Amino acid sequence: MRRTDHGWCVEVDVLELLRIPDTTSLLATYEVRLDADGELLEYYRTRRYRRGAADE
Repeated sequence: MRRTDHGWCVEVDVLELLRIPDTTSLLATYEVRLDADGELLEYYRTRRYRRGAADE
C-alpha cells in the first residue's frame, strides 16, 4: 500500500482458480487504485502465478 498524489495504490493477492492439489491453484496480484476517500478508481492484474511457484 502506498499513497499517491490522487489517493492510494494497493496491491492485492487473490485466489483466481482453486485446484487440487492446492499447490497448482492459480493466484493473481492486482493493483487497485483508490481516491482520497477510498472509492475505487481502477484495478488491473499485474501478475498471475501458481501457488507453489517461486518468486521470479
